Amino acid sequence: MRKIIAGIVALSALTPVAAFAGPACTTEAKDKWMTEDAMKAKVTEMGYQKIKTFKVSGSCYEIYGYTKDNRKAEVYFNPVTGAVVKSEID
Repeated sequence: MRKIIAGIVALSALTPVAAFAGPACTTEAKDKWMTEDAMKAKVTEMGYQKIKTFKVSGSCYEIYGYTKDNRKAEVYFNPVTGAVVKSEID
C-alpha cells in the first residue's frame, strides 16, 4: 500500500510540469527544419508583427508577438512546414 501511495505522490508531482509543456510540432531531425531566417520570413508573411521573442521550443519554433490585428500572440510552428500547431491569441 505504501508503494502505491508513493507512486501516486510521485505522479502528482509531475502533473504541473506536463501542463506547461509545449506541443510536439515535428519528429523530423533538425537538418530537415527551415532555417530560422526562412521561418522568420514566413512568420512575417503570415501577418505576425512586432516579434518580441523567436526561439526553438522543444520540437517547435515559437514566437511571442502580435497578429496583424495587433492582438498579442504566442504561436508554435511546425519547423519543417511552417504550419501553426498551437496559438494563444489575446
